[in-house]
Amino acid sequence: MNNLSTPFKLKNLELKNRTVMAPMCQYSVELKDGVPNDWHFVHYASRAVGGTGLIIVEMTGVDPDGRITDGDLGLWSDDQIPPYQRLVSEVQKHGSKIGIQIRHAGRKAEDALQPVAPSSVQGGALPEETKYGELKLPRALTIEEINRVISQFKDAARRAVEAGFDTIELHGAHGYLLHQFMSPSINIRKDVYGTDLSKFGVEVIQAVKSVMPKNMPLIMRLSAIEYIDGGYDIEHALNMGERFKAAGVDIFHISSGGEGIPGKLKPLNTPGYQVPFARMFKDRLGLPVIAVGKIENAELAQATITNGDADLVAVARGMLNDPYWTLHAIKATTKKVEAPFQYSRGIR
Repeated sequence: MNNLSTPFKLKNLELKNRTVMAPMCQYSVELKDGVPNDWHFVHYASRAVGGTGLIIVEMTGVDPDGRITDGDLGLWSDDQIPPYQRLVSEVQKHGSKIGIQIRHAGRKAEDALQPVAPSSVQGGALPEETKYGELKLPRALTIEEINRVISQFKDAARRAVEAGFDTIELHGAHGYLLHQFMSPSINIRKDVYGTDLSKFGVEVIQAVKSVMPKNMPLIMRLSAIEYIDGGYDIEHALNMGERFKAAGVDIFHISSGGEGIPGKLKPLNTPGYQVPFARMFKDRLGLPVIAVGKIENAELAQATITNGDADLVAVARGMLNDPYWTLHAIKATTKKVEAPFQYSRGIR
């Protein structure tokens, strides 16, 4: 029976345990240049010291105007590679593996003068969730621009490989561009990118896989359901997942919502409320899945793995609260933990 401390292996990705640091925006780029700085270095390296199996670096823009804010990370230039190499090397030195989540914010790009999206459909967000209180009306991408964005994903993936990352995650959830294209409520195009809601995602996956080593797994984060009135259901997401699996996705990271202001259907926001969605993807698609969503309690994380609901558990707020969450969780559930020798007097 697997548990939190059980190693995990897929292709060349070998993790010492089943814990994942979920990608969480830090909004801490100081020069608007997308380059990670000392804050990011300490933030991620400390979770590696804390025993995390896989660390996924926060959403990283493939284009300057594809970020939520100018304080976000980016990977649109070869000049940005060296700072990531430093970060990757330090995390790996402490026994953790590290991935990077690449994405385009689409209509949720708040600092872009003119956000872009599949269609010119106004995005909704709670005022406290946005920098300016509301989202701008986006402009619909042309076919030429869509092809350019696909190339930007490909180039960002190549840079991630050159930087030494162990895996790459595509952000296809929470109302960002990949999600926007697969959402019937947001994508109302009449061309091939509207009649086939999986087409853009499939082409991004294929482009990214073409520059990744054959033995490097690709992760994709998806929203299992939408909460806006008229939003898609789990069956739609599973159908998208089947298309994306065929295109080359190796692991699905299952979340929900984020596309707009919830309507009659509200997220439960209870501990582990998205775990059943992860189980449905695991059963239907037969691929490893990462469960995420208020899995801060060690016993809940352990149960998610031992019950076979997910192969990995991603912890977000719990790791913001405690950089050593993994060490503490494994100690609480298995009573045995291998801490860095410098901390062995305190964590044992």
